[in-house]
Amino acid sequence: MSTTRPYSPGDRGPEPSGASGASEGEAPALGAATGAAAPSDGTPQARGRQFRRLRLEGESGVVPLARDFTRQALYAWGWLPADTADQRAAAEDVLLVVSELVTNACLHAEGPDELRLTCDNKVIRLEVSDRGTGQPAPRTPHRAGRPGGHGMFIVQRLCLDWGVLRAPGTPGKTVWAELGAPA
Repeated sequence: MSTTRPYSPGDRGPEPSGASGASEGEAPALGAATGAAAPSDGTPQARGRQFRRLRLEGESGVVPLARDFTRQALYAWGWLPADTADQRAAAEDVLLVVSELVTNACLHAEGPDELRLTCDNKVIRLEVSDRGTGQPAPRTPHRAGRPGGHGMFIVQRLCLDWGVLRAPGTPGKTVWAELGAPA
């Protein structure tokens, strides 16, 4: 488990310019979602990389807002409704990790600025950006019986990989996590 590698092993590389779904230099309104949507005939997209973006800066109730936004993306991308228990568990894992990352930004970084979701046929990548300077890490030793401090431990256990990206000369960070698509 790496907390410094920005991309998973293999052929994944930096996102191309404009991959957030917004045009270069364009930012959606607060609370607005952008990105690929389901085709007009209602069938979920099944091929290629798909992405969604949700501005959270200044919004209230960001954790349920982020979960609802993610749930809508999972429906559009065909993860939901789930046909099997494994598919249902994979979708619930994604929703739980989104909740943990957004909650962490609320508790430790003055709130999240943005949630970005990227999905291909194998992996979903979740990114939560904030203005915090801290470095998220699972608490060690992990004490299951104590309240609090379980968020990044949960992320570490559920995800294929996760990490933190910082842009030089810019305040804040992006915490990212990747989960495998359901079989």
